[in-house]
Amino acid sequence: MNPFRMTIASFLFAALCAGPASAAELRLEDFFRGQTSATGSFRTITGLTRKFDVSLHGRWDGRTLVLREDFRYDDGEKDTKTWRFRKTGDKTYVGTREDVLGETRVFLDGDKAHFNYRVDLDNGEGRNIVRFFDTLKLSPDGRRVVNTALVFKGPLPVARVRVDFRR
Repeated sequence: MNPFRMTIASFLFAALCAGPASAAELRLEDFFRGQTSATGSFRTITGLTRKFDVSLHGRWDGRTLVLREDFRYDDGEKDTKTWRFRKTGDKTYVGTREDVLGETRVFLDGDKAHFNYRVDLDNGEGRNIVRFFDTLKLSPDGRRVVNTALVFKGPLPVARVRVDFRR
């Protein structure tokens, strides 16, 4: 075989063995450690839209990610929420937050994370419980995570949330 054909054959063989490039894998403690920021919106089925910015600070102690979220809504309201994600396996976490009822289980699948949780939206003595179904997706360059969530009241979808996190 001549040298040119040998070079081409070697190149093609190497390209076939390499396969497709894989996306980065999402690890909550890697992406959310330190400072991150986000913009987002909450849209209800009635047409109400609420936009917000979030400043986040994450601390990882080797087992638990403590993620403080400082929200600033477009109407001037401010709020702070703190997630605590305890790593329970290579691709699993258990999470809690002050307004979440019980715990959520987080499952990683490559560049995605899936979890759902119940929240009581009523700060008073009443109950207004909804369930969020979140999917986080890491961008191929590892610099952004997009969180899309559907919100249900009982069996009915009542809202959508989108949050764009960036490092």
